[in-house]
Amino acid sequence: MSRKDREKESRGKGFIAEFKKFITRGNVLDMAVGVIVGGAFTSIVTSLNQDILTPILGIFGGTDFSYLTLTLGSGENAPVLNYGNFITAIINFLITALVIFCLIKGINAIGERVKRKEEEAPPAPVSRKCPYCLSEIALEATRCPHCTSHLTEEGKDSSKAAREN
Repeated sequence: MSRKDREKESRGKGFIAEFKKFITRGNVLDMAVGVIVGGAFTSIVTSLNQDILTPILGIFGGTDFSYLTLTLGSGENAPVLNYGNFITAIINFLITALVIFCLIKGINAIGERVKRKEEEAPPAPVSRKCPYCLSEIALEATRCPHCTSHLTEEGKDSSKAAREN
């Protein structure tokens, strides 16, 4: 095998390995799931528009948009513009955008409530005051670094506690 053949083969393996790394990233998989769910969601919104909203709008407008056409020319093979379908597609888009807007607005509102609750919870204390010199010390400290007093769990001087007992 020549040197050029080996370089081509290693480039091919590198490309495949790089593609495999790219395709197995979490973002790509999340995007694929989003596209699939988006397709299913689009069919639901299209059905909502075609089966429910368009007939209702037809009552008020006197016609169903999906049957609006314009024949260009005459004869059997004359092109036909289905502008009613285009109007239906625009309505589908607007309904889809409205539903997505409402979903995102609801999700953001829930997220804000959760965020506010997290902010309202007081943070766990990381320090305490020395009962003798009133300087800030770590919770785990057994001796004050400022006044060198021995501290117990309650923050008392251990020698005084021993004397009191």
